[in-house]
Amino acid sequence: MYLVDTHTHIYLEEFDADRDATIQRALEAGVGEFYLPNIHQESIARLQELCARYPDKCFPMMGLHPTEVRENYAQQLAAIAEELDRQKYIAIGEIGLDLYWDKSLLNEQLIAFETQVRWSLERQLPIAVHSREAFPQVFDVLRKIGANDVRGVFHSFGGSEDELHEALSFPQFYIGINGVLTFKNTRLRNYLHQAPLHRIVLETDAPYLAPVPHRGKRNEPAYLTAVVQELAKVYRLDPEKIARQTTENAHKLFDM
Repeated sequence: MYLVDTHTHIYLEEFDADRDATIQRALEAGVGEFYLPNIHQESIARLQELCARYPDKCFPMMGLHPTEVRENYAQQLAAIAEELDRQKYIAIGEIGLDLYWDKSLLNEQLIAFETQVRWSLERQLPIAVHSREAFPQVFDVLRKIGANDVRGVFHSFGGSEDELHEALSFPQFYIGINGVLTFKNTRLRNYLHQAPLHRIVLETDAPYLAPVPHRGKRNEPAYLTAVVQELAKVYRLDPEKIARQTTENAHKLFDM
């Protein structure tokens, strides 16, 4: 079984004590590629260091996370743009809107999100979209810029059945599935099968959202196998089929 973790933050300090061992455990579990979304200007150096250490395993994205949009967002965006000009990135991310914690900077988040989506078109790169309590606004921005032109993934999808169908109406977007699918209280497993498997990619969002039976612990890419097992139940397919198709999907989306 060969798997791709399309969204993991293993460059963060939570892995400083055992980062190499974490990657080795993932490789032994069948996870062969790690796609790393940036968070803010201060995380760039960590991201680049890990990708330089594992150039054939770790692949960087570049973006400003919505919860990191502050009053100085213009300066942060300038640093992100400079990085995009400086070296190759596989995507623009992690970008989007987050209205769960704070709605006071919605206007700034919208500007930052729209700016980075437009960059994706200019640079012909996919986007990794974070959306929390914000699907209507996210969809509006994507339609404004070009529903048929922008491509990417709705990262850590946990939306309703209606939101799933609306997400799938964007023809070049995939649905990012992680440990949330294994949670006992999720409704996602009741309707995820309505999404074609060729529109699904796997992710962990490590160190966050560890799947059952690891819930409550630090997440890591090796746990992606638990997501595969749950997806196999949802689609009533062999886990190897899930692995092959989602790997193919990831490579297609990110031009790997």
